[in-house]
Amino acid sequence: MNQSSNQSALEQFKTLLGNQHVLVSEADKAGYLVEWRDKYFGQATAVLRPKTVQEISAIVKIANAENVALVPQGGNTGLVGAQIAFDVDRQFVVNMSRLNTIREIDADAYTMTVDAGVVLESAQNAANNADRLFPLRIGSQGSCQIGGNLSSNAGGTNVVAYGNARELVLGLEVVLPNGEIINGLNKLRKNNTGYDLKNLFIGAEGTLGFITGAVLKLFPKPRGTQAAILAFHTLDQVGQFFTKAKTHAGDGVTGFEVIPRIGIEFLEKHTPDVRDPLETPYPWYALVEVSSQHSYEHAENLMMELVEEGMNEQQVSDGVLASSQAQQTAFWYLREQLSGCQKGEGGSIKTDVSVPISALPKFLPEAIEAIKAYMPDARPCTFGHWGDGNIHLNVTQPIGMDRDGFLNHWDSISDIIHSVTLSYGGSISAEHGIGVMKREKLSETKDPASLALMRQIKQMLDPNGIMNPEKVL
Repeated sequence: MNQSSNQSALEQFKTLLGNQHVLVSEADKAGYLVEWRDKYFGQATAVLRPKTVQEISAIVKIANAENVALVPQGGNTGLVGAQIAFDVDRQFVVNMSRLNTIREIDADAYTMTVDAGVVLESAQNAANNADRLFPLRIGSQGSCQIGGNLSSNAGGTNVVAYGNARELVLGLEVVLPNGEIINGLNKLRKNNTGYDLKNLFIGAEGTLGFITGAVLKLFPKPRGTQAAILAFHTLDQVGQFFTKAKTHAGDGVTGFEVIPRIGIEFLEKHTPDVRDPLETPYPWYALVEVSSQHSYEHAENLMMELVEEGMNEQQVSDGVLASSQAQQTAFWYLREQLSGCQKGEGGSIKTDVSVPISALPKFLPEAIEAIKAYMPDARPCTFGHWGDGNIHLNVTQPIGMDRDGFLNHWDSISDIIHSVTLSYGGSISAEHGIGVMKREKLSETKDPASLALMRQIKQMLDPNGIMNPEKVL
């Protein structure tokens, strides 16, 4: 890297954006260079904060001319390091937070057009105010941004009914690595005019260009929801009840999250205002949500019928239905705190895998047994999105073990989990992406033809390698 080129680019960025939107001091850059779990600590020449699509296009053209690299960043909530820059001599973070306009809500077309920097919760609230639903729901929704959600193909707790982020998009606006702008913000449900280019960029983690705007699908807002926490003795029973719920209620099942006993214990110990939802402890729990387009009473009756049938068929052992909207919120708060509460127990090695839903009852015990064979006193905390086969198989350090010493086993334990996952036809990354964390593992597990095609696409679109280098590939 030519240092004079780096400085030349920096001066041009200052002229383009103004000094106040080019952050160069270590103090100003700090919040943009640390991943929230403190796993990745980055370095960058500067943090750029553009306001318009045209400014991003100009940034890309300068980067090409001066041979510097750009790292797109939204709310900095990613979990695999894709949003972090690692080269102080060449890389510039491009934070999208100032592109934060909701451009249009077309309630009749069930669409919303937004800038990439719109916070997910703001998009949810805007849809709600229009009597519509934008169903993407994840734990970081108060700070993550739409561009990051799409770049990582975010999942979350509503995938069981509405699908991943990829399935919630009709059109995209993208700045390509040469600075050209794809104006693809159409609202069409049917548009069979050649390659579906938007799906190149959704899930690409900023390696193929900047997503700057999107047309999102909206849905009818449910007229009532009911949630329950149900208890099970075995994972086979969890699977049987899920099949029953989907058969009986279809896409009315808008949440089905599995929680282990150890997760309840961690929550009680480390999360304020959380207590065991049931008097008797059980090995497994499920947070189940049912939604109705008719009324709350319809959702409640549907849930009561499901639970009654589950108990009569000896699938469900115990349970509690939410008695109010506040209690439904409390149930979901319990689920959302499951990852964070593990910090109180020391080091936590986190994975994000998926297998076919039908394989979950066999996969989870086998994976847990493999972890225990490697480290007998490790404490697996296995939870997540049963309804779409995506499990966060996290492993908490043994009691009394040194935290850093435990975290040195990250790769070994991840490899064990990934090996079992792949034996069931699963994926090493269900919803978090590849980033830097799983880049080498992707090369080992992706079929050669697919990997070669990915490299060809990257080379074709980004021949100078300026877009989020050394991520994914």
